[in-house]
Amino acid sequence: MTRVTRDFGDTMQRDAVPPVSADVIFPSSRFPNYKIGANNQIVEVKEDSTALTMKEVVARETAQLLEQQKRLSVRDLASKFEKGLAAAAKLSDEARLKDAASLEKHVLLKKLRDALEDLRGRVAGKNKDDVEEAIAMVEALAVQLSQREGELIQEKTEVKKLATFLKQASEDAKKLVEEERAYARAEIENARAAVQRVEEALQEYERMSGASGKQDMEELMKEVQEARRIKMLHQPSKVMDMEHELQALRVQLAEKAKYSVQLQKELARKMGEETVSQLYELDGTEALGSFLQIQPCSLASPELSECSIQWFRLACEGGKKEPISGATKLVYAPEPFDVGRVLQAEITYGDQITSVTTASAIDPAAGLGNYVEALVRRHDIEFNVVVVQMNGTDHTSESIHVLHIGRMRMKLRKGKTSVAKEYYSASMQLCGVRGGGNAAAQAAFWQVKTGLSFVLAFETERERNAAIMLARRFAYDCNIMLAGPDDRAALGS
Repeated sequence: MTRVTRDFGDTMQRDAVPPVSADVIFPSSRFPNYKIGANNQIVEVKEDSTALTMKEVVARETAQLLEQQKRLSVRDLASKFEKGLAAAAKLSDEARLKDAASLEKHVLLKKLRDALEDLRGRVAGKNKDDVEEAIAMVEALAVQLSQREGELIQEKTEVKKLATFLKQASEDAKKLVEEERAYARAEIENARAAVQRVEEALQEYERMSGASGKQDMEELMKEVQEARRIKMLHQPSKVMDMEHELQALRVQLAEKAKYSVQLQKELARKMGEETVSQLYELDGTEALGSFLQIQPCSLASPELSECSIQWFRLACEGGKKEPISGATKLVYAPEPFDVGRVLQAEITYGDQITSVTTASAIDPAAGLGNYVEALVRRHDIEFNVVVVQMNGTDHTSESIHVLHIGRMRMKLRKGKTSVAKEYYSASMQLCGVRGGGNAAAQAAFWQVKTGLSFVLAFETERERNAAIMLARRFAYDCNIMLAGPDDRAALGS
């Protein structure tokens, strides 16, 4: 019987197992987990039984691409094929890495078998049986590895075929994209030509309208002079008839003159003409939801910081002026009450007064009416706002508040805490901020009651105008005229 001590066993194991070369690269940090199955076959234990093979993943992605091909646009189709080609290239790289890993496994198995053969000649008894069993397991593992290599070679061939197919499909998709781009460029050129023709026709129409307006004015003046001559020559009864005709002619003349001036202003604005004698001009879109700003248009214009400014409303150009209380800044943002009216700003510098007027009445915002009607049908109407000022003092906190507009009252709250709430009354005021820079179109002034007022900033111009229109509509249902400072007289008229 052989007695093996602890020291002798350690020495034997160190001498029996030769060191592994440093050139060997292990694919993982641990030895694979194997177990012996039926007929002494070595079976690799899979950690995740639900994981798909590389071949199944590629087949599934290809099927999804083919299903989505009919629904995708040409550009999206090209992008998908590019991604598929990149995935195929990645799979090819993974196949090469697996080939290298397989070669490393063969090297490792060969070294392990040599080490076990060397060890079998040095041990005897039960240890020798264990070594022979290990050698049998290594040989079975080598056979199984060869089978796996065959499967990998077949998968590699299929991946190469798929990559070739995806490459061809990507090239076809690129050709389709180029054809669509060429067709789109042709359509854009046709559209530009059509727009140019429309602009030329519009300019010709404006020129003809201006000429016809002057001709009509001259004819009306001749008719007026002829009517005056007839008044001096005929009897009083005929003179009365002629006075009625002259009155009708004056009305027609005023309408023609108004239309002619409007066309001239619009033509000058579109063609970029500038009046040399004008010191200031209004910059901005003349519509609800924008803001108007006074700007100097010549070097001889006095500094606006040294001038006093007052904005006015006019029912029509040349009509009665209604001063807008508090509108004394360079910037004014029209509110819903200004729609259909002409705005005018007077700039006073010493004894010199200059005025600038909008070319036409303020236009309504597109789609605002339908938006307001949709809000009216809601049960709760709320807007997110930020309190900018409170009682004329800047509000330091920029936290979000909620403005609730009800059918009987308005309420401002922060979270669940009510900041202000009041029923519609004669002391309540609501209008757009009259001044305040570029953000004026998004801000509103709300006087809850005497001694309590806020300046609220809305998220958009549309929400600010919708809130004002809704509140005035609900207040009107309660027999309250809700307007800005000194605007109730104009509303009543």
